[in-house]
Amino acid sequence: MNKVILAGRLARDPEMRYTTSGKAVASFSLAVNRRFNRNAGDQQTADFIPIVAWEKLAEICGNNLVKGSQILVEGRMQIRSYEAQDGSKRYVTEVVANEIEFMGSKQQRENTTGGSFAPADPAPAGGFGGSPVSDDDIPF
Repeated sequence: MNKVILAGRLARDPEMRYTTSGKAVASFSLAVNRRFNRNAGDQQTADFIPIVAWEKLAEICGNNLVKGSQILVEGRMQIRSYEAQDGSKRYVTEVVANEIEFMGSKQQRENTTGGSFAPADPAPAGGFGGSPVSDDDIPF
């Protein structure tokens, strides 16, 4: 089984691109805190995980996420290779997002983005929270 679940903050704004066939793709890094580092005592460190989202999810990311946004990502680990301009083979490890949940309080999200953070299309049922919930039903 290849399943990854990460919670963290965007280290940079999503980079939006489109393939030649017109598919949207968003890429960004997610800063994920480690609980502790045995060599450094209780000092927290972070891993910066590359995330890729495709099509509608990519558009939602591009329209709603900015550096510092707190999110939960569910996806799969992908390792791919390509040939660099100098002819050497390069390998890339990244997480391909299947679902993204916006975290933090509604006020924090609005302060981060300067406006509403709700995606135009609600997440599909069966995600992290089950059925979609309207903003009026959220207690914060």
